[in-house]
Amino acid sequence: MNAPATVAFERSHDIVINAPAKAVFDYVTNPQSWPEWLAASHHIDSENRPLDTGELFHEKWHIRSGEVSLNWIVRACISPKLWIVQAETDFIGPIVVQYTCEDVAGGTRFTRTLRNPARKKPPTDEQIANMDAEAAVGLANIKANVEKQAR
Repeated sequence: MNAPATVAFERSHDIVINAPAKAVFDYVTNPQSWPEWLAASHHIDSENRPLDTGELFHEKWHIRSGEVSLNWIVRACISPKLWIVQAETDFIGPIVVQYTCEDVAGGTRFTRTLRNPARKKPPTDEQIANMDAEAAVGLANIKANVEKQAR
């Protein structure tokens, strides 16, 4: 019997933050910061510091259908440039989140890329619009928080 077909999905969002790459990187790679800027994230079990390759942490999300628990593993950490984490889920397949920090005029370009390499079905236009709206708020929160700390 063949496995059901899946679809790969990827979405990236970025913002320029007036702070050094290391400040941005250390903030976003400390999962304890996530509830400060990511609306869905409401509880993190991890060390209160940036996490390195191979480290694990647990996150609880609030979504429309209720609470979701995610167990993450840091797949790659190249400070202050690249950080990749992955969680396995029943509802959407693997979730891979990648953060990159790049020196640019005016500070650091922070890019957050979300990948679902094996979704059961493509996201709807409404789901994509919601992701984009949540990302805009999240990135603005990161910018405000990091710039405030960098002063």
